[in-house]
Amino acid sequence: MDFGLVLQTDPPASRVVDLMRRAERKGFTHGWTFDSAVLWQEPFVIHSQILAHTEHLKVGPMVTNPGTRTWEVTASTFATLNDMFGDRTVCGIGRGDSAMRVAGRRPNTLARISGAMKAVRALASGEEADLGGGTVVRLPWVRPGSRLPVWMAAYGPKALRMAGEEADGFILQLADLYLTASMVRTVKEAAAAAGRDPADVTVCVAAPAYVTEDDSPGALAHAREQCRWFGGMVGNHVADLVARYGEHSAAVPDALTDYIRAREGYDYSHHGRAGNPDTAFVPDEIVDRFCVLGPVEQHVDKLRALRDLGVDQFAVYDMHDAQEALIDAYGDRVIPAVNSGWE
Repeated sequence: MDFGLVLQTDPPASRVVDLMRRAERKGFTHGWTFDSAVLWQEPFVIHSQILAHTEHLKVGPMVTNPGTRTWEVTASTFATLNDMFGDRTVCGIGRGDSAMRVAGRRPNTLARISGAMKAVRALASGEEADLGGGTVVRLPWVRPGSRLPVWMAAYGPKALRMAGEEADGFILQLADLYLTASMVRTVKEAAAAAGRDPADVTVCVAAPAYVTEDDSPGALAHAREQCRWFGGMVGNHVADLVARYGEHSAAVPDALTDYIRAREGYDYSHHGRAGNPDTAFVPDEIVDRFCVLGPVEQHVDKLRALRDLGVDQFAVYDMHDAQEALIDAYGDRVIPAVNSGWE
């Protein structure tokens, strides 16, 4: 199993770079950042510095969207980074929850994401692409043989099927075993139905992790409070699904939708941060299911279970009061144990 580190691009950017360097030294293979231009600093500028100060780490947004940048600009950005540092980027893409809503726009449609994935992948690989309306362009300077994988974030049934049919990878932002099994199965079945090899779709589960010294009630309570924000972030997407499909629908499992009944709005100024006051509605059960918490042994057990469900990478949201400690615990104890004896 590969491991990624996910950070917000809060200033100073040098700290983001330092944490990514630390992660690479500890055995992480991927470095991811949020992409929301109003809330945080511009990620691709910082990606350039991360790539310059690491040797092998693959870098990308978790996730960008096709609305805040035009498709040719996104493709050119990735292609430039790949030309400078080798093919060490991955384009994570989604609807654009915070990035679009904070700017007063609606998240992107699946049709727009589909068009963007095709165009960005093609242009960053030196091929022609239609930007919409019949305008076909090509980036003539792209290095021959360069390739950009595009991974799509998804929760709903239509998005899951599209990820299987069109994306190089699937990003699932939660670590619940039941939901992971169901959603990975949907993606893989869609890939097979589209004539693709399901194994060609990389599966990345992304969620917060917090390592505690023991499983005492006090230690676990602190870990939950540091990660409760994640249930609120996922709840934004779940609320959209409930609005589309209804509260109890065969299209979306109750195991995903039940917990947002007490949700009362959301202030993006606290987005993705420990102590977010808009996430008090998230129960402990959801924090435990969606995140990876507890002593090292519990992390190893859950990550092995995720791997058995077809997960290729676990990307750790490291937004809490123990950032360096989390990286070190994973590098020294969790990653070696998860991958021990695995071929």
